[in-house]
Amino acid sequence: MADTDGTTEAGGAVAGTAPAASRPGLRMSVELPLWRALTGYRVLTLIYTCCLVASQYEKYVHPLGAVGYMAALAVWTALTWRHTTSAERCTRRFLAGDLTFAVGGILLTMVVESHERIMGGAATLPSICTAGSVLGFAIKGGWRWAMAASSLVAVANLVEREELAGNTIHNVVLVWVASVAIGYVVEVARDSERTLARALQIEAATRERERLARDIHDSVLQVLAMVQRRGAAIGGEAAELGRMAGEQEVALRTLVAGGPVPPPRAGAPAAAAPRVAAVPPADAPQGRCDLRALLAPYAGSGVTFSEPGAAVELPAHAAGELAAAVGAALDNVRVHAGEGARAWVLLEDEPEAVVVTVRDDGPGIPEGRLDDAEREGRLGVALSIRGRLRDLGGTAEWLSVPGQGTEVELTVPKGAVPEGRRGGKARA
Repeated sequence: MADTDGTTEAGGAVAGTAPAASRPGLRMSVELPLWRALTGYRVLTLIYTCCLVASQYEKYVHPLGAVGYMAALAVWTALTWRHTTSAERCTRRFLAGDLTFAVGGILLTMVVESHERIMGGAATLPSICTAGSVLGFAIKGGWRWAMAASSLVAVANLVEREELAGNTIHNVVLVWVASVAIGYVVEVARDSERTLARALQIEAATRERERLARDIHDSVLQVLAMVQRRGAAIGGEAAELGRMAGEQEVALRTLVAGGPVPPPRAGAPAAAAPRVAAVPPADAPQGRCDLRALLAPYAGSGVTFSEPGAAVELPAHAAGELAAAVGAALDNVRVHAGEGARAWVLLEDEPEAVVVTVRDDGPGIPEGRLDDAEREGRLGVALSIRGRLRDLGGTAEWLSVPGQGTEVELTVPKGAVPEGRRGGKARA
């Protein structure tokens, strides 16, 4: 059987997005307490067995043999106690040596004890120390190793007793069942650790993919859409360039959305280019910053920005992400409500949260359009808005009535979750 590592490291996580259990240098192991318990068990049972042998000293046929064995067992335990502190230190060679001491002590009982005392049920020399050897096999290699070790101990006990006595069978079955059960529990725990580590890796990879998709949406996709629109407007060779940019935009949207890239389509319709967000979240400064300063650049002839008179401070990362989400919402207004649409941005500083409301006077969003856009790879709402708010522990809510415009309410708690400890839930 191959050695089974007692610890599982959830590696491969992306820095800044993975929980502490999956960061490099930090290990998790549900079986570590079992190794510590086994170390303590070996020491305590050795003390008990030494006292038992001392109390029965005069009853042995060869008491010096019993004392010599106990001395050798004590030295062995003292020299090897570190081998039961972790799976890495508990080698096959150590387990074989420990089991040899246990089985040898059981058979040595036939020499140091009288036949009458053996048949009367006297304890073997290693007594309950034998269970420590079997448990080492169980924790290290699982129930199969435990079954093999306990079977050897059972054979040694039956040879020493020379008959199938009731109390001997009882003790043998007890050790066999207990060790196999513990070995099985250890295997289940290891499987659970591997599953958890894999889940942490997938979660970290998914969050990193969403972050990259947001960045791509706020930069590359918008530039491609702009080239496509301008090329179609200019015509000539620029139209061909715009067509190619449109094909690449569709392919890239599909790729970041996680689907297969479709083949290029000739004559793909040009899409309107949204405005590039003014605040790249990756460049947000450290510490805290005033959200008003990040939202003020969005104000213009078609956008009215209303703010409190006092500073609205958030952690820099949270403020940058919220400002980028507002920019994405304004992009949607410009693209879907038309050039002449007006928008109003209202910043509110509430006791427990910061709320930004983006309202427009456009035609509104038809029912089901947001879900359709996400399926088509249009990530403005799915990632640039919902994804950002979710990662900050906040919410994004849409209220739209056809013909009466759309209102988006973005809420971020004052204690916004810093990057690397995300876990909020967005609503739409």
